[in-house]
Amino acid sequence: MQKSWSAGPGRITVHKGDITRLSVDAIVNAANSRLAGGGGVDGAIHRAAGIDLLQAACREIIREIGSLPPGEAVITPGFGLSARHIIHTVGPIWRGGANREPELLGNAYRNSMALAHQHDIKTLAFPAISCGVYGYPVEDAARIALAALRQGLETELVGEAVMVLYSEAAFHTWSRIAEDIL
Repeated sequence: MQKSWSAGPGRITVHKGDITRLSVDAIVNAANSRLAGGGGVDGAIHRAAGIDLLQAACREIIREIGSLPPGEAVITPGFGLSARHIIHTVGPIWRGGANREPELLGNAYRNSMALAHQHDIKTLAFPAISCGVYGYPVEDAARIALAALRQGLETELVGEAVMVLYSEAAFHTWSRIAEDIL
């Protein structure tokens, strides 16, 4: 199940499915600040890519930078995925919205696309960053994410951005919001 919209010379697609199975240049991981793997999409990506290889690459990055702050992004190979790369970004934990959460969430999408552009990545798939255990309100997150994706496509950072939602309810919510703002 998917729907697409034009954004500048590119395309935004809202897709229901498993992000680890998509044939795209790169997928984005909703990571924690230690890049340590975890539950949800982060755990699924680690398992699909190969836990040992991906965790070794992530540990090397953390050795160099200490931790990954919310809104920032780093890149690793895709290892066992069909995607060549994994872009890891940390979304903000929802604390009511007065702690720069909207800015940091937008930065997670923007910085992921900027990093993709630096690595000549044309198709990039995103999960709903911060919408799981980090508790970001889904409708607010969708508006921020889709606006950031539209801006990235209009400035040609990537050619296609795919929002991958695991549940049918999330797919319908993101599709409805995309219809409103795209």
